[in-house]
Amino acid sequence: MTTIEVRVPQLPESVADATLVAWRKQPGDAVSRDENLVDLETDKVVLEVPAPVSGVLREIKAQNGATVTGGQILAVIDEGAVAPATAVATGEAGRRPGEVAASPAAVGETRKDSDKLAPSVRRLVDEHKLAPADIAGSGRDGRITKGDVLTHLADKSAAPDATSKPAMSARPASAPVPSQPAGERGERRVPMTRLRARIAERLIQAQSTAAMLTTFNEVDFKAVNELRARYKDKFEKEQGVRLGFMSFFVKACVEALQRFPVVNASVDGNDIVYHEYYDIGVAVSTERGLIVPVLRNADHMGFGEIEKSVVGYATRAREGQLTLEELTGGTFTITNGGVFGSLLSTPILNMPQSAILGMHKIQERPVVVDGQIVVRPMMYLALSYDHRLIDGKEAVQFLVSVKDSLEDPARLLLQI
Repeated sequence: MTTIEVRVPQLPESVADATLVAWRKQPGDAVSRDENLVDLETDKVVLEVPAPVSGVLREIKAQNGATVTGGQILAVIDEGAVAPATAVATGEAGRRPGEVAASPAAVGETRKDSDKLAPSVRRLVDEHKLAPADIAGSGRDGRITKGDVLTHLADKSAAPDATSKPAMSARPASAPVPSQPAGERGERRVPMTRLRARIAERLIQAQSTAAMLTTFNEVDFKAVNELRARYKDKFEKEQGVRLGFMSFFVKACVEALQRFPVVNASVDGNDIVYHEYYDIGVAVSTERGLIVPVLRNADHMGFGEIEKSVVGYATRAREGQLTLEELTGGTFTITNGGVFGSLLSTPILNMPQSAILGMHKIQERPVVVDGQIVVRPMMYLALSYDHRLIDGKEAVQFLVSVKDSLEDPARLLLQI
């Protein structure tokens, strides 16, 4: 029998270590080649460590919550070994009175269902000792999302206990209700996740390093709405994805960045680095925090390709499946607080970038057009920028360029 060591995979150059989040197998469990054994959390993503061979997990070398580095031994597997029957189903001697042992098939099915869950969903299921088979999934291909688990928990707590009986009170109806003691004022202290700690570090870095300033403007979305209404069905049929707003913003920003290259630049010591490519980061909110996957060479992407990439990134981000390469780099960032109802905000820089565009909620408002008061779908735009590098004139002109492109989308095709 051969003993195989399971090690932390080689981490990217920018990542020093990782936190061991949760083991998916325990000593004595049978494992299959490429089956996920453990989740590791880095500053940006959750990594799954697969089993290098099939066999039995003999020993775990690092426990949940431990900090691990690249190449460190996590566990030992006996290759080719077969797990004893007691590892699959609880024996008679180890079973409590009245407890029914699960069949091997049922145990295998539970593990199979659990392996399909995103790491954050698995942690929630394990924490509350839930069976994935009891939870209705609303995600793609019936996958269980975090919202599905929370809904299941809420329904479970709201359901009446069939075994309980209503208490009979001997107090007359006219008797005063005795005052109830105040509830306990509890507190919970939990460590920050690595991603949340990294976000905090980057935000402090942005505020302490850059001379941040924000300029505002507003956009009339009448033309974009009419264009989307006219072509949305044909676009979805041919491209296989809905025509959203993000592709218009990416195109408008690329056009403006080409006119004002300094907005696409960054500061490196006493040097200004002008990027001659356009890698646009699109902020995505997940239950773990805000992450920014990058659209590489966005200037060469069409509307359909942009929309597909954004939808794919958002889905995989919430499932914890983005790679570090997809989250690194970027020369300019777009963030959309409007999806949460934000009407106006000042986005913070995504260092070392020098500018970030904030989208907001589209709201109908009275505006003056050609001397007449009309109601139009309006959105406030906010551009935060590093004043060390970008002057107010360039920031304002950049934002006006974005506004002009969105209010007359034909400009995006004609590049005028």
